[in-house]
Amino acid sequence: MSPDSVITHVVAALAVVIAASHAAGAVARRLGQPPVVGQLFAGIALGPSLLGLLPGQLQETLFPPQIHPVLTALAQVALVLFLFAVGYELDLGMLRHQKAVVPVSVAGFALPMLLGAAIVLLLPGGFAEVNDGRPGDATFVLYMAVALSVTAVPVLASIIRDQGLSGTRAGTIAMASAGVIDALSWPVLAVILVGGTQGGSVRQWAVKAALTVLYVLVMVFAVRPLLARWSARPGRSAAHRVPVAVTVALASAWATDSLGLHVIFGALLAGVIMPRRPDGAPDEELLRPLREAGELLLPMFFAISGMAVVLGGLHGSDLLILLVIVVAAVAGKVGAGALSARGARHSWREALLIGVLLNTRGLTELIVLNVGLQAGIIGPRLYALLVVMALVTTAATGPLIRLLRRPARPVPDPPADAPAGPEPGRPPAARDGAGAPPVSAAGAEP
Repeated sequence: MSPDSVITHVVAALAVVIAASHAAGAVARRLGQPPVVGQLFAGIALGPSLLGLLPGQLQETLFPPQIHPVLTALAQVALVLFLFAVGYELDLGMLRHQKAVVPVSVAGFALPMLLGAAIVLLLPGGFAEVNDGRPGDATFVLYMAVALSVTAVPVLASIIRDQGLSGTRAGTIAMASAGVIDALSWPVLAVILVGGTQGGSVRQWAVKAALTVLYVLVMVFAVRPLLARWSARPGRSAAHRVPVAVTVALASAWATDSLGLHVIFGALLAGVIMPRRPDGAPDEELLRPLREAGELLLPMFFAISGMAVVLGGLHGSDLLILLVIVVAAVAGKVGAGALSARGARHSWREALLIGVLLNTRGLTELIVLNVGLQAGIIGPRLYALLVVMALVTTAATGPLIRLLRRPARPVPDPPADAPAGPEPGRPPAARDGAGAPPVSAAGAEP
C-alpha cells in the first residue's frame, strides 16, 4: 500500500470511528448509561466480533492491517492528552474535607487487590487456560490484583453529574476516594512493568528502576519550578501555555515509554506537576482545549480497544472464569466501599451508594487492560473477559444508583394519640447521602 493510500484509508477510518463512537455514545446516554459504554460497544462492533463476520471482508476494507500502526499512534496521543488533563485536575486536597475518604480509599484499593490475587491463586489452572498458557507467576497475580482495584475517575465524574449526585456526601466521598485509589494503582502497575515484563538481569531491572526514580525527581524538582517561573511571567496567555503543556506531556510520555513503562505514566505525571492558579485550582483556559482535543480523539482508543476483543475466540468454559472475575470485582468494590463507609457512621443506603459508585471502571480499566495486552501479561481471551467485566460493572452503576435512591415505602399514619412531630427544640434528623441535600465538597461530615 502506497503512502497516499495509507493516508486515504486513515482519513476514512477516522470518519467511521468518530461517527460510530459518538452515535453509540449518544444512544448510551439516552439509555441512562455513560457514553463510554456505547463507545466501547462501537469499537467491538467495528472489530472481528461483528464487522468481521459480515460478508465481503468489510472490516479489512475499512481497517486494513497497514493502517493499524497509525490508528494506534493516534490512540496513544489521545491517551496522553486525556491523562495529562486527568493529572492536572487531580486534587487530593479533598482528603481533608471528608473523614470517610481515607478508610474508603484504603478499603476500596486493598480488598479488590486481595480478591484479584486470590482468584488467580485459587484457580491457577482456569486462568492459565484462559490466558493461553501464560504462567501464573507473581507478575500476573499482581496485575490481576491491579485490574480489579482501579476505578474510572473521568467516567465516575460523568455518572455523578448525570445522576444528580454532585455535591452530595456520597458523590464527594466516592469521587475523592476514586482519585486516591487510582493514585495508588498507577505506581503498582508501573512496578509490574519495570520488574515483571522487562528481560535481563536483576541489575538491569535495578538500573531501570533507578532511572525511573531519577526521572520523577527531575520532573518534580527541576521541570516543575521552571514551568512555574515561566507561567508567572506576564503576558502568558492560553495561546502560549497550551503548546508548552502539550510539549511537556508528549516529552514526558516519551521518557516513560523509553524507560520500559507506558506513555500513560509520563502523561499523568506531567499533568500533576503542571503549575496551577494561585488559589490551587486548574487553569480552565489551559485545561479546556487539552480536554476537548483528548476527548475528540479518544474514540480511536475505544476503537483499538474494541477491535482487540474477539468474542468468537472464547470457549464455553471461559464463562466460569468470567463469572468469577465479575463477582470478585463487584464484591471487592461494593463490599469495601459499603463496609468502610458504614464504619465511618454513614447509613447503609448511603454506604452502599458509595460502594456502587466505586465499582465504575470504564475508561481507566480499558487503559490498564491495553497496557497488560501490549506487555504480553494477558492474552486475547482473558483481555476479552476483562473488557466484558469492565462493561458489566460500569453499565450496572446507573441502574443500581436509581434503585438505591428510590423513595422508601410511605409510612402509615400514626394513631391519633401519637405525637405529631419531633420534640420541641429538637431538629429533625438529617437525611442520608442517598437522598441527602447537596453539600459542598468541602462540607463537614454530620
